[in-house]
Amino acid sequence: MIQLSILKISGYGPWTLTLGSDREHELQMLQASLYKEVQKLFSEKNCLVFLNRADEFFVVSNGLELDDHIQIQKSLEKSFDVHLTISIGFGKSPFEANLKAHDGKRNETILNKEHNIFGFVNGKSDSKVSIMHLDVDDLTSKGQTSSPYEISSIIFALYSKMSKFFLQKDSLTFFMGGDNFMVIASDDAKKSVQNFIDIVKSDDKISLNCGIGNAHTAREAVKLATKSLDTIREIRDSGKEKPEVYELSC
Repeated sequence: MIQLSILKISGYGPWTLTLGSDREHELQMLQASLYKEVQKLFSEKNCLVFLNRADEFFVVSNGLELDDHIQIQKSLEKSFDVHLTISIGFGKSPFEANLKAHDGKRNETILNKEHNIFGFVNGKSDSKVSIMHLDVDDLTSKGQTSSPYEISSIIFALYSKMSKFFLQKDSLTFFMGGDNFMVIASDDAKKSVQNFIDIVKSDDKISLNCGIGNAHTAREAVKLATKSLDTIREIRDSGKEKPEVYELSC
């Protein structure tokens, strides 16, 4: 089972209007500060936060109980003027966990009314996380023929394609910056990642590497996924024929 916690700023639209028209710089600073603090608090509990939209965060929160979420919510409420709602769900796939968290909020399945926490908690039981870390092989060379903005356009088109492909595998894809992507992966996604790499290579002339990590917590899974990606690079740099997918588990 994988557990997801979805954090969303409550009443963000109406609140932003109270700041007047000259507000965008303030909102960008707030969103950046909030993301930093949310990542810090959850990573200290061996979780990892993915920025879904600037006002919404997805957390792979395997191992966390309701009390852990309350503790984090209290800390955030002390630090920021805005309030957040937390929706928790779990399932056999990341997308199923996302749906369960969404249903918990929509149906007002209250876990803690005071701190706006909804949904269903799996906690420490039956914990499993698989993360795939993908990057573009030799993106630097594209900078010789394309401007920085053109490269960004290529990366975002790839992100869209990747998101649609893995959503069909009940998995969730996030852009991590640069040429890096992470997929909170189902077993089906892991089995099909080589197929996706082949499609992108054929259709878009883009080569990808994918490191996969499997563990009981998000931080450990991401650590193994990144270590797998580093192993691919090490094999490449040694002059040997590199694999495009490498997987580690603990």
